[in-house]
Amino acid sequence: MNTLTEKEIFEIIGDEHQMSSAETPLRPDAFEKTNAQKKAVIEKHFQIIMEELGLDMTDDSLRGTPHRVAKMFVEEIFSGLDPKNKPKLSVFDNSYHYDKMLVEANITFNSTCEHHFLPIIGKAHIGYVSSGKVIGLSKLNRIVDYYARRPQVQERMIMQIFNELKSALQTENVIIVVEATHLCVSSRGIKDESSYTSTLQYGGIFNEKENRNDFFNMLKTEK
Repeated sequence: MNTLTEKEIFEIIGDEHQMSSAETPLRPDAFEKTNAQKKAVIEKHFQIIMEELGLDMTDDSLRGTPHRVAKMFVEEIFSGLDPKNKPKLSVFDNSYHYDKMLVEANITFNSTCEHHFLPIIGKAHIGYVSSGKVIGLSKLNRIVDYYARRPQVQERMIMQIFNELKSALQTENVIIVVEATHLCVSSRGIKDESSYTSTLQYGGIFNEKENRNDFFNMLKTEK
């Protein structure tokens, strides 16, 4: 009986886009270093990677790349790892007693596949029915952006957004669709440029098919 090697297992996991839990796997000491310290270490090691690829690091175009990449990783595309960057959510009492569905569609995001560190580019569509609380519309976009800006798998990302909204709005009546193109599929491996991945998460009244259909019909109207 053949036993898979560790590297073969890594390849399988990367292609299958598995996740271990709904929480991003972080070490307990993840934030003991300052951002400046992290950038210094990343810059050093990214220069080593570039040198190993055979690039001439004395070239004017390449010389600043390790610094730029380190800054981009810490301050931009992985800024969602740091809890300090979590958006402050403006939640209000539903004083106007709006009791129907609210939908925020076509929320664009850029994330990063945690298996190959290649971009995930997509849109999120969010709907909820208030149980007494409403949220500022821009905060929906900020929540999506926050959880996108970390190494991700799409299944985890939608769960994190879903759980955050349920907690903030104090309701189970939330539904989310995420549609995304994964460059680890389109630019490597199978190199399929036409496919995209869809995920769906919902609870509360959206467990009823009629209410889910109302949400999907509203998305058609938005498009």
